[in-house]
Amino acid sequence: MKKQVLMVFAALVMVALATSCQKVPQEQIDAAKAAIEATRASQADLYVPAEFNALQDSMSAVMAAVEVQKSKTFKNFDKVRVSLDGILAAAPQVSANAQAAKEQVRIATEEEVVSINTLLEENKVLMTKAPKGKEGAAVLEEIKNEMAMIEAAVAEVGQMLAAGDYLKAQAKAKAAKESAMAINTELNEAIAKVKGGKI
Repeated sequence: MKKQVLMVFAALVMVALATSCQKVPQEQIDAAKAAIEATRASQADLYVPAEFNALQDSMSAVMAAVEVQKSKTFKNFDKVRVSLDGILAAAPQVSANAQAAKEQVRIATEEEVVSINTLLEENKVLMTKAPKGKEGAAVLEEIKNEMAMIEAAVAEVGQMLAAGDYLKAQAKAKAAKESAMAINTELNEAIAKVKGGKI
């Protein structure tokens, strides 16, 4: 009888030790969540979305694993701790990658602005060579208005870049360049037609 009582007591002690030693690593979980929020603040969700989503997926998997362990008699959070360490190690790199990607977008957009301005200057020269008949004059007036809109868009791109809103600036610059290129093509074709007629 004494032996059975001792065995039950020993089993209870083991359970108590297992449950007390294996507590939810809440501090580590909070630190990992804070690290993910820091990556969001660095705009990783916008500039490196795949890496940011991978971090979030890892955190979701960790939280699911925590719930599984919490339901067990003998809890073991060792794997959870390893996963949390991985998140804490990866988060700063994701933030750094976001900053690098952001810088690339800024540089590419600034280069696009230079390209647009070159096209605008070229278009102005082409306008002086374009046919100026009755229909031509109306078309040139329309092109002049479009050019003014492109110039306004370029100015907005500059403001967006200054404000650090690089993705919106990039999208606006791309649209402005497409418009400027369309005008360039239209003017070149009109001039070519006139030259062809003279020949």
